[in-house]
Amino acid sequence: MPRNPADRLHDVGEFIRQQRENAQQSIRDLARAAGVSNPYLSQIERGIRRPSAEILQQIARALEISAESLYVRAGILDGTPPAASSVPEAIMNDEKLTAEQRQSLLSVYRTFVSANEQQAGGPADGNPVSAG
Repeated sequence: MPRNPADRLHDVGEFIRQQRENAQQSIRDLARAAGVSNPYLSQIERGIRRPSAEILQQIARALEISAESLYVRAGILDGTPPAASSVPEAIMNDEKLTAEQRQSLLSVYRTFVSANEQQAGGPADGNPVSAG
């Protein structure tokens, strides 16, 4: 069912705010990282301003999420899921987890990825890497 443009505007703003809070970033820090002003980002989060695709891409990059997820919420792309999504993005988008649980899972995931990269070329036996 097609969504009302005002609803999409609110949804994308709310989603950006949630992702910013999950990443434990202030609005000022995210605005700086995305290259936009604090008031502009605040207006986007409150659903007052409609960001362009370019601004959404800058925000996505600063939040370390896919721009496509913001494009879908903003109505720029249809809701057909991409072929694959990243594990960090899936963790950050899981509404069943608290912000603290998301951060913990991301930390564990990044530790495993880093350990695997350091051991590249070692035995590929499929066993999990010990974190310590």
